[in-house]
Amino acid sequence: MNCPCCSGKSYDECCKPFHLGQRHAPTAETLMRSRFSAFAIPNGDYLMETTLPTKRKLHNKEDLQEWGEINQWTKLEIVRAPSANEVEFRAFYIGEKGNPQLHHELSLFQKLNDRWYYVSGEFLD
Repeated sequence: MNCPCCSGKSYDECCKPFHLGQRHAPTAETLMRSRFSAFAIPNGDYLMETTLPTKRKLHNKEDLQEWGEINQWTKLEIVRAPSANEVEFRAFYIGEKGNPQLHHELSLFQKLNDRWYYVSGEFLD
């Protein structure tokens, strides 16, 4: 199976080791890709685990899981990484009513104890 993050690699050699906790994403962009894949799979546990611990109260695992389930995640496009802890991306998906959707965001990440975490995102467009 091709990895949902559009890396061109197989899921087994790309995001799966992160999802299984065998490895941690070495960069913010890699974490971004693995989180997109976690929406596509879906894997709400991984999405919560990779959210900065102090920000988890702002999210709900069940909602993250549901958003992954009700949408068909079709493509991830990394637009740019303006710094080591920022990634601008476009996530393409088919919404629950069958309409093509675009989620365009500039995400902020933080490295804590040698692990990258998602902090927040600014919606663009």
